[in-house]
This record gives sequence, C-alpha cells and structure tokens, in this order.
Amino acid sequence: MHRILKFAFYIIIIIYAIITIGPFMWSIITSLKPTYEINTFNFNIKHLTLNNYLFILKNFPFSKWLFNSAFVAIIVTAGNLLFNSMAGYALARINFPGKTFLFMVVLALMMIPGQVVMVTIYILLSKFGWVNTYAGLTIPFLVSNFGIFLMRQFFLSIPKEIEEAATIDGLNKFRIFFEIVLPLSKSALTTQFIFMFIGNWNSFLWPSLLTSSDNMYTLPVGLNSFYGQYNQFWNQVMAGAILLTLPMILIYIIFQKQFEKGIATTGLK
Repeated sequence: MHRILKFAFYIIIIIYAIITIGPFMWSIITSLKPTYEINTFNFNIKHLTLNNYLFILKNFPFSKWLFNSAFVAIIVTAGNLLFNSMAGYALARINFPGKTFLFMVVLALMMIPGQVVMVTIYILLSKFGWVNTYAGLTIPFLVSNFGIFLMRQFFLSIPKEIEEAATIDGLNKFRIFFEIVLPLSKSALTTQFIFMFIGNWNSFLWPSLLTSSDNMYTLPVGLNSFYGQYNQFWNQVMAGAILLTLPMILIYIIFQKQFEKGIATTGLK
C-alpha cells in the first residue's frame, strides 16, 4: 500500500511538472520558429532560427532597456539588503519605546496593496520632479516591509550569547551588526536578494507609471510596447519574453541552495 501511494504521488508530481514546464517550453519553441509556422503545431528542427532574437536586438533599444532594468534592480536590491537588515535587527535585538507597536505597523503595511497608495506616491514623486528619472524608479523602493519582517525573523534565531560575548569584548551595536550578525546571515540575505532582485527585475506597474520615454523604459515596459506593435508575430513576442526570463532563471539556479536554506531558517517555511 505504501509503494502504491508513493508511486501515485510521483505520478502526480510528474504531471504537475509537465503542466508547469509546458508553457515555458512552448514559449522557447515558438521563439525559435519562423513566422510562417507560428500558427501551426509543426515542429521541424531544421526550421528553427535565432532571427527573432536578432530582430529584437537590432530594431529596439534592448541594451538600454537591459541596462535600466539591471540598474534599478541592483540599486533597489542593495538598498533593501542594507536598510531592511538594519531595521530587522533593531526590531529583533534593540529595546526602545514603541518597538512592539512599530513592528505591528510593519505587519499591517504588508497587508495594504500597492494600488491603494499608487496615486499618492505618484503625486509626491511628480512634485519632487522624479517622474521619468532613475531617482523615481529607485529611491521610493529602497525599503520593504516584507524584507524587514524576513530579516527580523532570522535575527531572532541567532543566539544572544554570541552578541553578548562580542559586547564583553568591547564591540558596540554597529560593529556587532556589521562584523558578526551580517556574516551569520548569508542565507537570509540571499533569500532577500532573490526576492527583491526578481521582484524589481520583473516589475511592470511602477516603471510603466513612472517612465514616459523609450530611453527610460525597463525591460518589461519596453517589451510591452514591443508587444503592442508586434502582437501578431508571437515568435518575436516570445523571443522577448525569453530574454526577460533567462537572467532570473540563472540567478535562481546559482543561489538555489542558499535560497532554500534561507526559507527554512526565517520562519517562512
């Protein structure tokens, strides 16, 4: 009976994997098809071509969109790694008036959809003159309530005795944080890095609201404008989607072990 259940479980997992991977494989195959085959189920290896990718790279400012996405994702991710870690450490280890209330505020803000404050933030950024600028795409997103919660949960799992021993050796809070706590937090930082980088790399809503010129578009916004012009040529649209997705797949493959370890040790498992 146990073997039958185990076999049925594997069958279900395999079917689920096929359903999940299927659309992605279809996208890859379609991106390699010539235009005259995109509306057919024909799959002739001899007809596969990279012309769709070359078309995008030659006819659109893809390198500029790629730079904008990478720049925004790196700056926002770096800011979140620093500020979320500092805020999470303060909420986990430093006693100060209103600490519990402040943590409750952080949790409450996690439940508010971004669309609720969209108009307010846009008006504020417009008054600052940050619309269609790198400042507008980065500065408002340097801190994340989810990241603060993630890091706080991890810091609570670090034994206090380590920090107490450092205090006896004469280290202040800043040195304890940067020299002892952060080096012990690699798994949590890696998890946060993956969440933040992928989230900002794939972000479409805010960049589409805050950018109005081709040279400021990020990849998702730029490819969306491309989709509007070439939506009948699905092979070229899929080529653009694959170019957007590949960096994220590589990042996850590289940091997979650290990501899984971080999830298991931050109270989110």
